[in-house]
Order: sequence, then structure tokens, then C-alpha cells
Amino acid sequence: MSDRNTTIKVGGLMLVAGGVIGAGLALLFAPQSGKTTRKNITRYARKARRRTEDIVDDFSHNVSKMVESVGENAADLLDKGADLAYETKKEILKAIEDGQEKLEKQRARLARILG
Repeated sequence: MSDRNTTIKVGGLMLVAGGVIGAGLALLFAPQSGKTTRKNITRYARKARRRTEDIVDDFSHNVSKMVESVGENAADLLDKGADLAYETKKEILKAIEDGQEKLEKQRARLARILG
């Protein structure tokens, strides 16, 4: 009988120990209360919104800088194009004037030859 009593006592102690361990694990792994969960969800949503706003701000700033740079480059190209067009126009007028001078010289020469 003593073995049986010992077995019952050990079994009872194991049952109590299992209950205590199970209760401790249940407390450790139990889900949070609804209020705590809502707070966490709100906090995570705010963090996500701030991160998204930062990303959007960075993106819009970079796009703004790119547009500004393209605008400046386009203005520079237009100015260079206008300068080139003006210079080309001057060169064409100079070539026409030179051609007219040569034609006048040739006409005068032919007029002397023909008499």
C-alpha cells in the first residue's frame, strides 16, 4: 500500500505541478487584452503613416529637384541654341557679303576686259 500511496501522492503532485506550469505558460503566451491590442495597432499605424509621409516627402523632393535641374538644363540649351543660331546667322551674312564682294570684283574685272 505504501507504493500505492506514494504513487498517488506523486501523481497528485505532478498534477498540481502541471497545473501551475500550464497556468504560467498560459499567462506568458496569452493574447493581449483588446484595449492593448487596439493601442498597438494605432501605434503601428501612426509609425507606418510617418514612414510613408517621409518616403513621399523624399520622393517629391527628389522629383522636384530633378524637374528643376531639367528646367535649368533646358533653359541653358535654349540659350546656347539661340547663341548658335545668332552666330550662324552672322556667319551666313558674312559669307553672303564676301560672295557679293567677289562677284563685284569679278564683274569689274570682266567690265575692264570687255571694255
